[in-house]
Amino acid sequence: MKKINIKKLLFYVGITLLIGFLPNFFIKIGDTYKSFNKPPLSPPGILFPIVWSILFILMGISIYRIMMTNSDKKKEARLIYFIQLIINACWTPIFFGLKEYFLAFLWILMLILLVVTMILIFFKIDKISAYLNIPYLIWLLFACYLNFGVFILN
Repeated sequence: MKKINIKKLLFYVGITLLIGFLPNFFIKIGDTYKSFNKPPLSPPGILFPIVWSILFILMGISIYRIMMTNSDKKKEARLIYFIQLIINACWTPIFFGLKEYFLAFLWILMLILLVVTMILIFFKIDKISAYLNIPYLIWLLFACYLNFGVFILN
C-alpha cells in the first residue's frame, strides 16, 4: 500500500462517523433503551456509543484502504459500503423513533446480508479491509439478537 494520505483517511473515517451517528442527534435513545424489557446479555447503554465509535473508525479505515487501491472493483465496493452505511443509519429511526421492533429486526437482517456481501467484495480487493469489518459483522449479529429479544419481550 502507498503512503498514507491523512486527508483522505480523515475524510473516510469522518464521513463514516457522521453518517453513522447522524440519527442519534435527532432521536432520544438513552431513555428508550432503559425502558425496555431486555434479553439476557444486554449490555449497559453506555457501551453502545463506545463500540459504535470503534466500529465506525475501523469501517472508515477499511473504505479508505479500498479507495487507495488500483482495483477496477473499488467503485462497486464504495457503492455497497455507502449503501450499507445508510441502511445502518436508518435502523435507529426505525427502532427507537418509530418503535417498529419487528421491522427493525428485518432491517438489521438485510444489513447483515449487505455487510457480508461487502466483506466478500472487499476481500477480493484488499484482505485487511475485509478483516477490519469482521468486528462490525459480529456486533451486528449480536445487535440482531438484542433487537429480536426486545421485539419478543416488549
